[in-house]
Amino acid sequence: MNLVEEAAAIAPGLIDLRRVLHQIPEVGLDLPKTQAMVLDAVAGLPLEISTGKDLTSVIGVLRGGQPGPTVLLRGDMDALPVVEETDLEYVSTNGNMHACGHDLHTAGLVGAARLLSAHREELQGNVLFMFQPGEEGLGGAGYMIREGLLQATGDKPIAAYAIHVWSHAAKGLFQTRPGTMMAGSNQLHITVHGKGGHGSSPYTTVDPVPVVAELVLALQTYATRRVDVFDPVVITVTQLAAGVAVNVIPNTARLGATVRTLSNATFDQLSRELPALAEGIATAHGCTVEADFSKQYPVTINDAARTAETSALLGEVFGAERVPPFDNPLMGSEDFSMVLEQVPGTFVMLGARPDDVGEDGPSNHSSVVRFDDAVLGDQAAALAQLATSHLIPA
Repeated sequence: MNLVEEAAAIAPGLIDLRRVLHQIPEVGLDLPKTQAMVLDAVAGLPLEISTGKDLTSVIGVLRGGQPGPTVLLRGDMDALPVVEETDLEYVSTNGNMHACGHDLHTAGLVGAARLLSAHREELQGNVLFMFQPGEEGLGGAGYMIREGLLQATGDKPIAAYAIHVWSHAAKGLFQTRPGTMMAGSNQLHITVHGKGGHGSSPYTTVDPVPVVAELVLALQTYATRRVDVFDPVVITVTQLAAGVAVNVIPNTARLGATVRTLSNATFDQLSRELPALAEGIATAHGCTVEADFSKQYPVTINDAARTAETSALLGEVFGAERVPPFDNPLMGSEDFSMVLEQVPGTFVMLGARPDDVGEDGPSNHSSVVRFDDAVLGDQAAALAQLATSHLIPA
């Protein structure tokens, strides 16, 4: 079997599918048009199909010709609330944007389903196809796990794989690493309570605004002075809110921040110390504070054995020069981490930067980012090959 050649034959159809998906991006857990297109794309394949209750997920089970273990393959389907500013012929039509490449992930997983269905009788085991909404901040993977994803074949998967395109790497490069692959994503929300009054007489008030301003700077100092440089964190304040009139000192001021961590130990440290930091600064200014630090996505941790197998297999199939390792984790986050907490597996990045874009081009989530969908054939083949490595004896 030569899955790369077979994938090349179906790639034009996958590109067509991706480009239609790109025009109708949907955000969040409810993706009815996307779900309908996936169901149509896999219709006729020998899959057992089920859909989600609390989200528009699609689960496909391919049962091989002989009994054996289950391998999970994931493709996320949701987009971002970003207005697209590219000049693509198939530009988004609805004000949202597939600015993170999930349209490629969806089409690539459809391709893997088509490839593996053609070899169903050769498989000694099952493939579990996970078409997931709500990756962008809503934890769709967690919803699917709670709805029974990992029991869909009757046996918990022995391996799980996902491939994510990104715009920073040259087209066709597969990159991963054992252990910590991506950061955990956490949220910090702080509300400072003071006593409002007239803007001309701050001495008669307890002004919460300078307290929040001081907190912004204190958080950056904290990240560089209280955290091990070999287990780093990123604290980025993204939200500030206070007041409604320019001449009124408000009663409250608020900030929101995303906090990225690479270990559970650091998360535990920040859980204790960030609220204490906020309380100390607020108290020094005569204010009170509410501080909430919560985990959104866990750290994405690749299983060492599965990742060694993945790198070796991809190098054998595509050439070692196309599988350079990551030296360091990425500070972005992924809810595939929730799957990898329960199933040993690997998360892989696939370069999809167009040839006419330089290394300093736009990143994932940019309103002008473009992905080269010529990688779809190899993406589908790689996913299928990772599944067959467990289900077809060498």
